[in-house]
Amino acid sequence: MNAAHEGAIKGMYIMGENPAMSDPNLRHVREALASLDHLVVQELFLTETACYADVVLPASAWPEKDGTVTNTNRQVQMGRTALTMPDGARQDWWIIQEIARRIGLDWNYGGPADVFAEMAGCMPSFDNISWERLRRESAVTYPCSGEDEPGHDVIFEDGYPTPSKRGKLVPAGIVPPDESPDDEFPMVLTTGRMLEHWHTGAMTRRASVLDHLEPEAVAHLAPAELERMHIDPGAPITVETRRGAIGLRARADAGVPAGVVFIPFCFAEAASNMLTNPALDPIGKIPEFKYCAARVTPAEVPAEAAE
Repeated sequence: MNAAHEGAIKGMYIMGENPAMSDPNLRHVREALASLDHLVVQELFLTETACYADVVLPASAWPEKDGTVTNTNRQVQMGRTALTMPDGARQDWWIIQEIARRIGLDWNYGGPADVFAEMAGCMPSFDNISWERLRRESAVTYPCSGEDEPGHDVIFEDGYPTPSKRGKLVPAGIVPPDESPDDEFPMVLTTGRMLEHWHTGAMTRRASVLDHLEPEAVAHLAPAELERMHIDPGAPITVETRRGAIGLRARADAGVPAGVVFIPFCFAEAASNMLTNPALDPIGKIPEFKYCAARVTPAEVPAEAAE
């Protein structure tokens, strides 16, 4: 450690994220969170990350606040308050502003309209899109040529911003994965979402209907793969990588290729990111969530399940 950092307080402020479930190699991530001198988490629920926090700030949910969201299709949408916040909760912008004030910043936003006005003042993409217009129209697509004109559905109508007006396509070389299957770990583990549960399940697993539909951690494998390993659908299995092992149930899924095991990352009781590889893509710096070497073996039925 650099001498300039000796004795420095290690702190982190996390808002609306759940890295104790969503980051790769969770054992390392959770050890890092536990080693912080001070962790503040701004959240709706006591998520896995919030369990490591020294302070939890009670945030507001999407239907409990006014504000805008901009999608990757360039549509700026207005969200409106539909529900009253529970006692003790606070608007997210208010919490952030109060923290800013208490560390000496002169922040004086009156509400989300003031925040949007500042964004529009420094983001050319928001030209001709005002808070008042969004209140009237609910959504506007950028770029927008005038306050009384609709946004452009196609962003490069007259060509690309190059001297020739043409785009440039560059072939990308195939980069091998950081970790490939071998004799010890002969399968590929990939992770993702499932229809019923979003991301780490912080909200959807608290929805009784959704959790009733998908209540238990499962691993999806090709039917032929299960037959080869003499594993029945629904049987308990262990999935293991070089970073750890988890136990869950096997599910036959014809959409999964042979040699691959797919595990949703929403189940805290069998967190698939305990297994994933933290190696980073050299360009995008994205962890290799979707590919690492794994092995699948039958597991003993727990005593309580066998009764």
